[in-house]
Amino acid sequence: MTITRRGLGAVLTSAMLVATTGPLMAQADFPTRPITYVIPFNPGGESDVTARFQQPFMEEILGQSVVIQSRPGAGGATAWAQLNSLEADGHTIMNTIVPHTILQPAMKDVGYQTADIENVYFFHYTPDAILVPADSPFQTLQDLIDFATENPGALTMGGSGTNTANHLASVIFGDLTGATVTYVPFSGSAPAMTAVLGGQIGGAMSYTTQAVKAGDQVRALAVATEERVPALPDVPTFLELGIDHVGGAYRGVAVPAGTPDEIKQRLSDVIGEVNADPEFQRQMTEAGYQVVDIPLGEIPAFIENRRAAYATAIERMGGS
Repeated sequence: MTITRRGLGAVLTSAMLVATTGPLMAQADFPTRPITYVIPFNPGGESDVTARFQQPFMEEILGQSVVIQSRPGAGGATAWAQLNSLEADGHTIMNTIVPHTILQPAMKDVGYQTADIENVYFFHYTPDAILVPADSPFQTLQDLIDFATENPGALTMGGSGTNTANHLASVIFGDLTGATVTYVPFSGSAPAMTAVLGGQIGGAMSYTTQAVKAGDQVRALAVATEERVPALPDVPTFLELGIDHVGGAYRGVAVPAGTPDEIKQRLSDVIGEVNADPEFQRQMTEAGYQVVDIPLGEIPAFIENRRAAYATAIERMGGS
């Protein structure tokens, strides 16, 4: 078959059109309808709250509504196991959390592996905090440590599920202090705090955000940050108290496997733009969150860094 110069030009033009009407056009047109933002926990927890902080900023940037949908269960594992069965066109995104998505598959079969979760951005860090009711006899963290050391297992501490950030924090806390508490898993941090306020448990291995939200109903004994949290200026850090613990939950956004790279990058850019907004930063800081920026290209290294950091605790918890 002979192709003339004119014919060759037509073929090349056609090929160029095909190349530029695939992923690049998909990126240019995205989104074409509302975004569904799946939260794997109950309403009222940190994942739900921060998604609602993001929501108006994302809607303004994307020009589409963002619909928040809760799918709680198994400390997030129920939703994460379903993530890759969802439509992979960027119109469905899902909240994810480290260490949850590292711990859970390491401990048992939860229907997904860490590598199955295609994160596009981690946008905030929620520091660990030990909280007790306002009328608790524990005035300081040392009071709690002394009691839990002298009465192993007598103190019940709630948290957001098994093999989650709160569970990990309770194990690390015991290893660092010698205190033995009984960890009680709930379906999220909000239900755990309800149990604390109702006197059903002695305290919670929770987050700075729950301390801010509960106000004078609770006493925060320590926070796991490098420096004191602006929203809780009177609460000492673990470091100040001689305990080498800085940690918490890193929350991000993931998409189903097979989502085009261009759309993943677009979503990463959008979340980064939201993070940079002074009003968004103000809301997050006042609520006790710490904004972090871990975009798409930095996520593999971040996950490996966290996996290494949790290795000893995972082994201690019976995982692999």
